[in-house]
Amino acid sequence: MKPVADLSLLHLITGASVPVQAVMLLLVCLSLWSWWLIFYKGSVFKAAVKRNASFDESFWQGSDLNSLYARVNEARERFGPQAEVFAAGFREFIKQKRQNNPTRDAVVDGTRRALKAATQREMDRLEHQLPGLATVASVSPYIGLLGTVWGIMNSFRGLASVGQATLAQVAPGIAEALIATAIGLFAAIPAVVAYNRFQAQLDRINTQLETFAEEFLNILQRQA
Repeated sequence: MKPVADLSLLHLITGASVPVQAVMLLLVCLSLWSWWLIFYKGSVFKAAVKRNASFDESFWQGSDLNSLYARVNEARERFGPQAEVFAAGFREFIKQKRQNNPTRDAVVDGTRRALKAATQREMDRLEHQLPGLATVASVSPYIGLLGTVWGIMNSFRGLASVGQATLAQVAPGIAEALIATAIGLFAAIPAVVAYNRFQAQLDRINTQLETFAEEFLNILQRQA
């Protein structure tokens, strides 16, 4: 009786050809990187939402804008994107007001541009490194497929020298090749889910910042 081929996961990985092992290693590295991004960006978004809510509460309590601006500048690390938009808009508002004979339209237009630029700057900061998740999600299945195709090619090349091919001879090679596809999917699926979730959070924060900028501009417009 012929010995049964060892089809354990560890044996298939260690017994794979060098190119297939290189593909597996690359996919494992991509998976670890994507998981680091998931935890890191998750903490960033969680902190941004929490700090925005805290600042929003302080702002609409009717606090004096000058004192609120001073508090934001003194401890900027405690405040989130909404506070940064507020600080940029109020700073430009004060700058415009201090010019000689400022017109109401000039003050409002300058403040509007500052609010818009600050909003875009905060969104760019929050979006930083998110394309990395999209890259892992899109390329990992294809990298895994490359390893699978290479492994299957090696299996069939090995069968060319065998007079009669059997399933026992083909199965180990195909199994080790398919592991590359499985690892590629394991790397891609969490990255896709996390990327879509972060994009939804990013859209909500963007809407919140734009709404706040418009409401804050209306307040400053009355003071202009």
